[in-house]
Amino acid sequence: MHVLLVASAFNSLTQRVYAELGEHGHHVAVELALPGARLAEAVDRHQPDLIIAPMLRTAIPQEVWSTRTCLIVHPGPVGDRGPSSLDRAVQEGRTRWAVTVLQAVEEMDAGDVWATVECAVPPVSKSDLYRGEIADAALEAVLLAVERFASGTYAPEPQTTGHALPYLRQEHRAIDWRTDPTERVLRVLRAADSQPGVRDELLGGEWYLHGGHPEPHLRGRPGELLATRAGAVCRATSDGAVWIPEIRAKRLPGEPAPVKLPATVALGGLLRPPHRPRPLPEHPAPVLGTGTAHPHSGAEIGYREEGGAGFLTFSFPSGAMDTGRCRRLLDAYRAACSRPTSVLVLGGGRDFFSNGIHLGVIEAAADPAVESWANINAMDDLVEAVLTTTDRLVVAALGGNAAAGGALLGLAADEVWCRSGVVLNPHYRLMGLYGSEYWTYTLPRRVGAELTERLTRDALPVGSDTAARLGLADRTVACGPGAFADVTARLAVRMAGSPAVQRRIAEKKARRELDEAARPLASYREAELARMRDTFFDPEAPYHALRRAFVRKEPPAATPAHLAAHVRRR
Repeated sequence: MHVLLVASAFNSLTQRVYAELGEHGHHVAVELALPGARLAEAVDRHQPDLIIAPMLRTAIPQEVWSTRTCLIVHPGPVGDRGPSSLDRAVQEGRTRWAVTVLQAVEEMDAGDVWATVECAVPPVSKSDLYRGEIADAALEAVLLAVERFASGTYAPEPQTTGHALPYLRQEHRAIDWRTDPTERVLRVLRAADSQPGVRDELLGGEWYLHGGHPEPHLRGRPGELLATRAGAVCRATSDGAVWIPEIRAKRLPGEPAPVKLPATVALGGLLRPPHRPRPLPEHPAPVLGTGTAHPHSGAEIGYREEGGAGFLTFSFPSGAMDTGRCRRLLDAYRAACSRPTSVLVLGGGRDFFSNGIHLGVIEAAADPAVESWANINAMDDLVEAVLTTTDRLVVAALGGNAAAGGALLGLAADEVWCRSGVVLNPHYRLMGLYGSEYWTYTLPRRVGAELTERLTRDALPVGSDTAARLGLADRTVACGPGAFADVTARLAVRMAGSPAVQRRIAEKKARRELDEAARPLASYREAELARMRDTFFDPEAPYHALRRAFVRKEPPAATPAHLAAHVRRR
């Protein structure tokens, strides 16, 4: 079938629906529902058999839904209606939820039901849940609905109950630091971690707080800031404390939308004298490389060992890795490589693997060009360390999506294991960048020159099954988000105990030496960085406007050209 996806943005769920419908043999096109756009004209141009809206903030016009079947993917059970469904599920502490595919009608979320799939709600942030359990349930429901529609015989079931709940406003997200227990504070923070954040008073100003993790030991006066750690700030609750990883300033009239940043970067000098009697103490995570699991919830980097395998885990908000995070992860990687293991697993978490350099920190820097240059060099140092590890096998375990330099960090490993449903975007073009992270070495090495050119030119998302078929992944793991770490651990331990592991390590070392003799790794980096430097330090380069629009969430004027071009080739 020819399926048209209508979405407010080409977000993670829309990309996954796009990729997996394509893997099931459907032709898929995308049209963004943008302010002022005439959706009916776009539908006439596409002439789809079916319209699906994976993520839509506005209503489909009657002239469209009254003439064609339009399916809405709603992140809630049958009968649940309204724009803040998932926010409420997380904030209210629900343990079960669902995704429903329903037909568009005049009343929002009130149409007949084509499919509904339940899922668990673990104690994670809304965005993590959305890209994990909710996305899994959504794809199961979408594929079932498409199958039912294609049959031509299925009659969707009408909804008999339900009422619309209003948007969850800031007054319903408010935190009272004097009386609210840690458990409620975490639910509220996690329910708003991506958008809209929790509006709060902090250090004499209004800020939006994004995300939260428990702190097991530090205590203080409720509402007081206690410490910093790797960009996060720790704040006392009525019965404990939480780490807040990211903060966004309040938008001022006439000013551009502020950027969500690591908390210490956003607060800046407010954390130091003269604004405070003394700077907040840095409360670092325990030293890595000890062979034990990291004891702190929410820590960005951790390490443990099991059965001859080491596991270097990392999880950064939105998968963004600024210069400091790259350097901390490189230090942890070197520490992990000093351990007596034959297999080292990178990642293995349930959410983003990595999305490369931190465009938000770059945008907020005093000199974005200088910060861009520092960040890409720090990423390159990390990737180089992975590529030049010849005394053990390195596995990149992608439990979540990866894009740009983050995808290439994964491809630097000897093997790439993806959880089923992961989406890869191994390209840079949409940000106006040539790219680095040794992509000109690792991508052709895996998929060949012709496919490399196509992937980087088309700049389209790649699903996990397609990634395995093309050679971008060596294994797909069919499991839920919460099970991925345990499944990959068993696989890695089995690999480390294999009689063939030492032979594979020796072959890897010999192959690296041959590649180095043919063309040194340094020459790939030098050529890539020359192109990147020219872009970073050219104030007229499109990268700067594209970066600004991306981090400030400015909608495009029209459906992006790379999607429109794909439609024209139908």
